[in-house]
Amino acid sequence: MIDAILVAVGIARLWYAVPLLVSISLVYAATRHELTWPILEHAVRFAFGVLIFMLIIMGILILLSWSV
Repeated sequence: MIDAILVAVGIARLWYAVPLLVSISLVYAATRHELTWPILEHAVRFAFGVLIFMLIIMGILILLSWSV
């Protein structure tokens, strides 16, 4: 019962990553471009890159936790 609550709280905390990822992507892209469309295009590409990186790190951490 306690484990299920801890897992649910952990999943709920992942939703904090969405606005953080969006804001970081937009600010980083805005420092590189001045027009709206290039900013949005770069922000989307950057967000997907960060998301893929985070998923790779999560996979590595899951593999390491299974081996212990």
